[in-house]
Amino acid sequence: MGSSGKCYLAPVTPRAPSDDDDVADGRDSGAPIEGVAVIANAADGADGVVDLDDTAPDDDDGDSDSDDEAATTAAPGAAAVHRLAIDEGRAGERVDAAIAAMVPALSRAVVQRLIDDARVTLNGQPVRKAGQRVRAGDAIEVTVPAPEPIELVPEPIPLAVVFEDADLIVVDKPAGLVVHPAPGHPRGTLVNAILHRCRDLGGIGGVLRPGIVHRLDKDTSGVMVVAKTERAHAALTAAFAAKSAAGSRGGPAPPGGILREYLGIAAPPPPASAGTLRTFHNRHPTDRKRFSSRVTWGKSAVTHWELVERLPGPGAGPGAAPPAGGRAALVRFRLETGRTHQIRVHAADHGWPLLGDPLYGKPPRELRATAERLGRQALHAALLAFDHPATGERLRFESPLPADLTAALADLRATRSST
Repeated sequence: MGSSGKCYLAPVTPRAPSDDDDVADGRDSGAPIEGVAVIANAADGADGVVDLDDTAPDDDDGDSDSDDEAATTAAPGAAAVHRLAIDEGRAGERVDAAIAAMVPALSRAVVQRLIDDARVTLNGQPVRKAGQRVRAGDAIEVTVPAPEPIELVPEPIPLAVVFEDADLIVVDKPAGLVVHPAPGHPRGTLVNAILHRCRDLGGIGGVLRPGIVHRLDKDTSGVMVVAKTERAHAALTAAFAAKSAAGSRGGPAPPGGILREYLGIAAPPPPASAGTLRTFHNRHPTDRKRFSSRVTWGKSAVTHWELVERLPGPGAGPGAAPPAGGRAALVRFRLETGRTHQIRVHAADHGWPLLGDPLYGKPPRELRATAERLGRQALHAALLAFDHPATGERLRFESPLPADLTAALADLRATRSST
């Protein structure tokens, strides 16, 4: 159905809220919806995309290279209890460092807060100091409280709506907009905006909320789809999962599946004209805010890329010409899997980080001014295609580069001397 489907281009200007948007059902910009809550346990961030359910199988069946013994028990919505046994290899470590290493989901800062809250015991006794040293044979128990429900409040946030029907809504997300509420950021998100706009939400899992089946990082712009009904949510979630599962196995995605393409500015340019990056993907071993492809185990991550245009940029000094291959490049990325920060990690770990990426890259001296004017990672979700979950019709949505990326490209296309 690919050739007979429909193609939509994102509008240039977002939809402004109108006075008619506040209706007399309690769903105005300041009134919470009774009984609406969401458990948010992950921060926004997939450059490209994160499949929230992430049902693609792990390549390592969950086994790690570590000999540490750890067991976790938790009922849905309940506190999680981690029981850890210290071996000879970790003897002498700080207790907070040992826990963070053995439970990747917990950073040392989080562990220290849990210790302060008397939620960590060592051999049955509360841990008093995060710097306490552990010994071989020690038994540690860590209790992580259940996340608090976040009340979803409709807010009249302007949206650039590309397509909408009874089952789904496709929006062109601007940079700076968080997709999903989370602790510390309960308002001002895409979910809040959709709750305000969409009066016909069918509900997901019996709860009145939009179905987020994939996400874009806060500072990644571009097109994304949100389910409005249980049927659409289930079908789109399965489609994203099938795409990631196919990528994990190294095979092609099912015909008519999800297609996701992104445009980014890499600085310096990649070393070839095209390629495919296949790596493991996991938390960075020392920086818990980052992910890494330079790991020995994790989920499979597959990114296809193609160099679109070399960008000369400025010379190295007054009167100097830029390097022959350019200082940057416009690159098209196609995701085979959807891991958190996948494109940003793959580009940075292979030596050509995205311009302006504050977490994974540092711009060359000659491009710092351009990166500062941009103020975010140079990444945009330019194309999304999928089969409609109800009709089966092939839909294709394209989003033009926003003004900030267009300005950055113009800046980099101009060959000039740096000052």
